Amino acid sequence: MINEQYKSMLGAKSVIRELSEYATARGKEVGYENVFDFSLGNPSVEVPKEFTDEMIRLLQEEDTMTLHGYTPSLGNPLYKEEIAKSLNERFGMNYGPEHIFPTTGAAGAVAHAVRAVTKPGDEMIAFAPYFPEYGPYITGAGCKLSVVPADTSSFQINFDKFLEMINENVAAVLVNTPNNPSGIAYSTATLQRLADILREKSKEYGHNIFLLSDEPYREIVFKGADSPYVSKFYDHTLSCYSFSKSLSLPGERIGYVAVNPACEGADIIVPMCGQISRGTGHNCPPSIIQQAVAKVCSLTADLSVYETNMNIIYDTLVELGFTVVKPGGTFYIMPKALEEDSVAFCKKALKYDLVFVPADGFGAPGFFRMAYCIDTEKVERAMVALRKFVKEEYGK
Repeated sequence: MINEQYKSMLGAKSVIRELSEYATARGKEVGYENVFDFSLGNPSVEVPKEFTDEMIRLLQEEDTMTLHGYTPSLGNPLYKEEIAKSLNERFGMNYGPEHIFPTTGAAGAVAHAVRAVTKPGDEMIAFAPYFPEYGPYITGAGCKLSVVPADTSSFQINFDKFLEMINENVAAVLVNTPNNPSGIAYSTATLQRLADILREKSKEYGHNIFLLSDEPYREIVFKGADSPYVSKFYDHTLSCYSFSKSLSLPGERIGYVAVNPACEGADIIVPMCGQISRGTGHNCPPSIIQQAVAKVCSLTADLSVYETNMNIIYDTLVELGFTVVKPGGTFYIMPKALEEDSVAFCKKALKYDLVFVPADGFGAPGFFRMAYCIDTEKVERAMVALRKFVKEEYGK
């Protein structure tokens, strides 16, 4: 029989993907350069030359079986060694290769981490605004997802609500910083308080509460932002990373889980991830991508355009009277809509070829997300359209 669970999910299409498809279709009518598509978070900068050079070198010089053969089930040793070395040098950690598990992007990393530290029936907590795909990752592992309402004044953690919701059934807490969709980076004070609460509650409940840190935007941090490395604050942390944004490689699907060496089960979680892969058909990212990224894992693409775009958009939003918290990183910004119904607001914007995403699905009703990973010239033209939209529809 057809699986009814997955059949029921067919009607729950991603709003982001639907809007991106709309923008593509509209672009065929009026020219895509005239559609101001802020829907999809697809990196817009070139990959580092060093990555391209390494791919060419590998293809020209290395043995084909080395390049294209199976990797060990727990990943390419060189990749694991270089990731551990990079994290240690940059963040003062003491990872070994045995603490690194290669995955197909941050999505694969989070999905593995969830299964490694929970059992069916457990509860996990995430903080709004949050990436809606957390739902399938967590419920697919047989767990319950509880979402702490957002503190819309700052988009830091709403600790009052968190303390009301945490209970002895919570096996893990999931954070995302810098955050999709708000662009906010959790501060040192926020992460310190979170760690203190987790230590206190772990002691009270008689079991460690794990912290999963989803951090694919870790390298996109703007001037003056306080965005420390999450695993420095709490021993029982699994960091989930992707090179999709830092190296502009989203289609290569390459990331990792990094298990804090002080974490409960640090010596077995990576081997456990290998067993999780057996049950999910994951079986490691492609061999050649692991080898290429190993050589450039401490580098980034030129990410400066994202801060340039953010400042243009933020200044315009403030000028037009929007309520908006200035991002500390990523390539997202999440203003409050100019009416209570953000879905209606975004539909009106489409008349001006402005494609925004209502943030209701991110746990922030009344807000909308703009993904500004587009050319700066197009951002500047989009602000002309935004001014026209606001003036004609809202009289501002």
